[in-house]
Amino acid sequence: MRTLISTAFVSLDGVMEAPGGEPGYRNSGWTFKEVEFLPEAYEIKDREQKEATAMLLGRVSYEAFSPVWPGMDEFADYGAMPKYVVSTTLAEDSLVRNWGEITLLRSLDDVAALKETEGGPIIVHGSTALNRSLADAGLIDRYHLLVFPLLLGAGKRLFSETDKDTQKLKLVEHQAYANGIQKNVLDVVR
Repeated sequence: MRTLISTAFVSLDGVMEAPGGEPGYRNSGWTFKEVEFLPEAYEIKDREQKEATAMLLGRVSYEAFSPVWPGMDEFADYGAMPKYVVSTTLAEDSLVRNWGEITLLRSLDDVAALKETEGGPIIVHGSTALNRSLADAGLIDRYHLLVFPLLLGAGKRLFSETDKDTQKLKLVEHQAYANGIQKNVLDVVR
């Protein structure tokens, strides 16, 4: 069974919306505007590209990343990696052709089936709504969180508000950086 890893930049109050400067959100770009950049705090991002064997995205994140990431040196390792996009509305003919193999998945059952295939870890970037659905369905195995020392208040949050049983997590790696960012790697306890 493949490991499904959710990776996210989150504020201390759980907001993950618009960390890179996307339009329409009042705190857009908070990861770069509000916290001093320290390269060592982002080491896990490079490691994720080396360790992951596939990427899973929701439609909105796919539509934001696919025009930009294929040409960015920072994300070069993701280029040839198979990508899976969960969407009930995206059409095959709207997929970009310069970003390696891309497969549409139409349901969480398709994601569960993907996890049963042979291969290494699958990484989920962005994809707020998908992350919440995956967590509620018990499909996420690990979280890679860079927690920023900010309270953003309103915004899309990583974790759902679904009333459900307690989900235990095991901290397997952590580090605090001089700029206040905390790295937390947590396994979902089953």
